[in-house]
Amino acid sequence: MLKNFWYALEFAEKVSRTPCRVTCLGQDFVLYRDRAGAAVCLSDLCVHRGGSLAMGTVVDDCIACPYHGWQYDPAGACVKIPANAEQRSIPRKARVDSYPTVERYGMVWAFLGDLPEEERPPIPVIPEHDDPNFRAVHFEMEVEANYERTFENVVDASHTPFVHGTSFGNPDKPEIPDFRIRSDEWSAEADILLSPPPPKGLWGLLAKRKPRPEHVTVTNGWYLPNVVKLHVRLPIGDMLLYDFNIPLSQERTLIKIIGYRNFFTGGWADENARKRIAKILLQDQPVVEAQRPELLPFDLADELHVRSDALQVAYRRRRTQLIKAGWWVGGDDIIATEGPRRNATVIASPSRRDHPELASAWVHKARNGSARP
Repeated sequence: MLKNFWYALEFAEKVSRTPCRVTCLGQDFVLYRDRAGAAVCLSDLCVHRGGSLAMGTVVDDCIACPYHGWQYDPAGACVKIPANAEQRSIPRKARVDSYPTVERYGMVWAFLGDLPEEERPPIPVIPEHDDPNFRAVHFEMEVEANYERTFENVVDASHTPFVHGTSFGNPDKPEIPDFRIRSDEWSAEADILLSPPPPKGLWGLLAKRKPRPEHVTVTNGWYLPNVVKLHVRLPIGDMLLYDFNIPLSQERTLIKIIGYRNFFTGGWADENARKRIAKILLQDQPVVEAQRPELLPFDLADELHVRSDALQVAYRRRRTQLIKAGWWVGGDDIIATEGPRRNATVIASPSRRDHPELASAWVHKARNGSARP
């Protein structure tokens, strides 16, 4: 799992004045909105007795722990300890990590890492979001598989005719012509020619009036750390799926999808669009859950690659560079203890670097990230 990136943690419509817990990179976070409506993201781990702040309440701009009422401001500093006598000061170590947030494309993003602002990788660009010709729907589903397996699955065009059959591919013509990758240090995409299946159902009504093309151009792309784009050009219009593969743990992934279409843009077609997205994911689910090894190998030679795997290979090579740079969530990010729930992940937040005078003022230690690779 990679840190030092912006992660889309939740659909913006689900973040309110009522705290909610979200999980990413194996760490629990609490999301809520302050009085001005800005999203706040804190580590969901009270430094007093490990209470879940997400079970607490929002008081003005602060969140109060449900266990002993400690209140933390949006910067993560404790500003009130109800049990303290009036003359007692608040300990310097009474603070939790606070993570920068941005609201974009209908999602709340948090930067999970400690890099200064000028060194942070960019948030992927989704141009369709502000295009009035497109309509968006949201969908989410949890999968019992590692997020890199689900991530690579969407990038992989060659599985389409076998896993999705005639609903999304053409088993009679599975060949993929050579394609060229467009890439930078944070993303890669390619236009891939696939043989289309015969159109069916609602989306096939208009397609029947047009001749069936020999190939359909599909754009597959990945955007670090966990976003995948699938752009299908149908005879009746464009369909784009942006998959956010959120790593709940090494073995579980929450897939949140924003689906855009520029045809059948009335609200009456939204449920049909969600059903089609669900059908695709349900076809993928048993395949990725059965993959072995469960985690993506670190060595490129541990799995065999062919030309049609070029996008996955590009990801794995970039991933290796980031691991060497220290951006991998590792043992130093884990708090190990005894008990039924024996560990917790703590990703260092920017405040740990921004305020070196607080270096010793952290109950939960965390490993600082490395320089930008």
